[in-house]
Amino acid sequence: MSTFDALREQLLDAAEAFSGGGDALSGILSGMVDDVDRMLGEKLEIFPVCHHSPASALAMTRRLRDKRPKVVYLELCEDLQPLLSELRNCRLPVALQAFATRLDGFPAGSGPLSVVAPVTEASAEYQAIAYALDTPGAELVLVDRSVDHVFQWLPREPADAGPGTVPDGRTSPASPGSPAPSGATASPAGGLVGEADDGQDEEAALHGDAVGVEIGDLRPGFAELEAYLLHHGKVRHWSEWWDQYVEQPLAGADHDTYRQAMALVGSLFRRLRPSSGDRLAVDEERERYMWARIREHLAASGADPAECLYVCGAFHAVSRVAEFGLESAAPPYTVTPRTATQWLYGLIPSSHSAIEAQFGLAQGSVSIAAATWAKATARGGVTPYRLAGQQGGRARSGRTGKAGKAGKSGNPVTPEPAPDRLSGFLAAPPALDGLDEDELRGWCVDIVRLARRNGYLASTADAIAVFETSILLAGVRGRARPTPYDFADAAVTCIEKDAVPGRRDVRRLCEILLGGDRVGVVGYEALPPLARDVYDRLEPLGIDLGRRTQQRVLLDLTANPELRPCSDLLWMLRYLLPDDAVRPIMGARRLGERPIQESWDLAIGRHQRSIVELGYEGVTIEQVLEQRLRRKVRDPRATAGTALEAVEDAILYLGGGRFADELGARAVELLAAERTVDDAPEVLRRIRRLLAHYRATGPGLPAWCEAFVTAGYAHYCTLLPSAFADDTGVRQVGAMLGFLFSMEGLALSLGCDRTQLELAVRQSHPEAPAKVALLWAAETQLGLLPRDELRARCDGLLDNPLVVPAFPLYLSGFVQALDPVPGLAPFVVEALSKAFARLPDPVLLPWLPTLITTLRRNVPELVPVLVREAGRTFPGGLAELDGWTPPWERPAAPARSVRAAPAPSGPVTGLLARHPAACDAVAGLLGCPADWPGWPAGGVPDAGEERVRALLGRYPATAGAVAALLGG
Repeated sequence: MSTFDALREQLLDAAEAFSGGGDALSGILSGMVDDVDRMLGEKLEIFPVCHHSPASALAMTRRLRDKRPKVVYLELCEDLQPLLSELRNCRLPVALQAFATRLDGFPAGSGPLSVVAPVTEASAEYQAIAYALDTPGAELVLVDRSVDHVFQWLPREPADAGPGTVPDGRTSPASPGSPAPSGATASPAGGLVGEADDGQDEEAALHGDAVGVEIGDLRPGFAELEAYLLHHGKVRHWSEWWDQYVEQPLAGADHDTYRQAMALVGSLFRRLRPSSGDRLAVDEERERYMWARIREHLAASGADPAECLYVCGAFHAVSRVAEFGLESAAPPYTVTPRTATQWLYGLIPSSHSAIEAQFGLAQGSVSIAAATWAKATARGGVTPYRLAGQQGGRARSGRTGKAGKAGKSGNPVTPEPAPDRLSGFLAAPPALDGLDEDELRGWCVDIVRLARRNGYLASTADAIAVFETSILLAGVRGRARPTPYDFADAAVTCIEKDAVPGRRDVRRLCEILLGGDRVGVVGYEALPPLARDVYDRLEPLGIDLGRRTQQRVLLDLTANPELRPCSDLLWMLRYLLPDDAVRPIMGARRLGERPIQESWDLAIGRHQRSIVELGYEGVTIEQVLEQRLRRKVRDPRATAGTALEAVEDAILYLGGGRFADELGARAVELLAAERTVDDAPEVLRRIRRLLAHYRATGPGLPAWCEAFVTAGYAHYCTLLPSAFADDTGVRQVGAMLGFLFSMEGLALSLGCDRTQLELAVRQSHPEAPAKVALLWAAETQLGLLPRDELRARCDGLLDNPLVVPAFPLYLSGFVQALDPVPGLAPFVVEALSKAFARLPDPVLLPWLPTLITTLRRNVPELVPVLVREAGRTFPGGLAELDGWTPPWERPAAPARSVRAAPAPSGPVTGLLARHPAACDAVAGLLGCPADWPGWPAGGVPDAGEERVRALLGRYPATAGAVAALLGG
């Protein structure tokens, strides 16, 4: 005979009356009673809970005091157990975290992987942890699957599904293409929430994109049931429904009533969850895992099940797997091995907003739960457990004796069959809790005061309206007294109206009023070595690094040179942390610059999570930065520009040295392997800066720089003809020419051949006007196109009415050529001036907007060069303009006559006459004819060679110096 036979009969009769004899409803109702009966009949006491539920925490505290169990089995990832002792060094809420970046056994590209398990004081799991850690003789055992299995058991994405979806239609925050594991809660729209929306406060993003695991995930398994409950419950969100229909009725219930009612709710949601989904399969796998671990521990420790307590979610408390219970006849469950992934563990700050965003709870629901918990404990009904030395409140401990003792008798608690409490609980009307007018009145007065501080035009009349509307809403929704949700809705209706004057809306103000968004802090002792090292090295700044507010720091590096290591560390943190964590106000770190003063805005405490996660990558900041730079250049998508940027960062933050040479060698490899020139402008800009730095700070260039210049010269010469012909951008082609011309001297000294560049230019045949102009500029620089012919070509463009509309594109190419050929600036000014002078207004006026937009879009950084050249060309005053003649229109100056000089004589003249081969070689290099009319061998030249005689006559000092060297 079962304890719940009478209840089962009542439910079957109700099913018969409502469904007309159908088997579905009767099977569900009778199955729910069977689930509760099965849980109560288990030898090991199962304690069902819901996450972040004050009712669960209160019932947990009462049961721990009554039973004093020796072993507490807790549904939490088993490999997180070493972190639990560090909770006493933190201020709750915080989250236990497992983090992995180097994956072995998971799909490529799925990392980094992160799992968080938030812990708040108003939670049953924290009460169990505090009891077990601070009670002599008590043991805490985590029995849920490891974090490695969390990701192993993720249901894989079907081939026809979109990215980030799973078969039941929910999206995952874990990794692309992977659904969230069981334990991550659905959002109001049915999707899983892993990261805060853009509109939420930054506290909501404290967990980042980690997957959240919690014990006690109680929520309908499909959206239709949830929508039905919300509609008939006259509430807006699941958190409000749960508070009204489960949380409040169970807040003061006794132990048996709480267990049976919570198990009944878990059975309801379990039986109404679709059995075809992957989530249920993962949940059942977890339940087999947990019962296997429990049986292993009992067999190894010899503990008495009557002195143990199994704390799990109500959904798992009524599990129907064959492995359920200590006396299960199912074959032993085999735990699959973990992958070779190296997991790192730590604690990160959490907050009420982060928990709400992670698990899809209503905004402010966790704060309301914390306020409810504080109110319940303040009434004196129960003294909660609290870890010794816990930060953030008055130290309270639940230790009254050893585990396994109860009260003064000292006798172990003997489990007795629980009577039927469900029948009375379900049949009894809701308790009529009278209206606490003082509490509601205080809320109304305080919200008006807070609203006025935030810019709302609120008054006493609004406070009265909020009071009356709260009571009215509670009555409409069938509640005996207004809840915090009713009060918040009334405040929004009466105060906010249609506008929000400040940063916070009224609902956010209500959340602040009812408890606020409490943010946890990880204590110094619980931080990883890297985070502690950061705190120690920043200690000379004299600021409180734990404060979440922004702090201004001024560093006078001249007067206080001992602060320079702090400055170096701040710049590295600036590189590694989010932008608003470490923000420079004054000072910059560039190649060749060392500021004498710096000013910083620091928010280290607000970004403690990011610093903790840096500790998972290395022991020191320098090691993490080195690893990041090395991964950056080894990434499959890395380019030569990326590698040069990494070299520059290595010099700025790590001092350069061999590590910078390693990154530079990688830049040479990437440049030689590139088949496009998309990042040519960045390559040119960075290599110029690096060459200038090395020339200014060292005796010579490192080997990788020389190899980069030679490789780049050959690479760009090879790609130049195709770049001119295809759709490569003008900026990229201009950057290629800039590299070739500006690095030409160094490249030739390192063994490159200039003929390669000439051949590349001769083989280029562009069609786009801007590229044609670039080619002409390159030919002019190489001497293949005289300046007069270039001027004639531009004049021909202006004379051709069919080409005039495209002339701005030619000008854009010429301006782009100012970087590789800076001597072309006077000619560009000339071409532009001729265009303004020759084109008639009907052509020029429509042509000007095209010119301006073309220059602005293509060459904005080179326009100032053109303006400066125009300033040197044109007169500086208006009065001088009338008589001014452009340089290109002035008549050519007559050739200056050379006065004949007496024929030189002496040993130098004889030397040149006796050895004409040297003069012939010099003349060949200069392109002059090497003829010697009238120069007899071994004699003195006659007056026929005017050029040589004039040269020696004008510069006798040179000949005298040579004679002195020769001893003549």
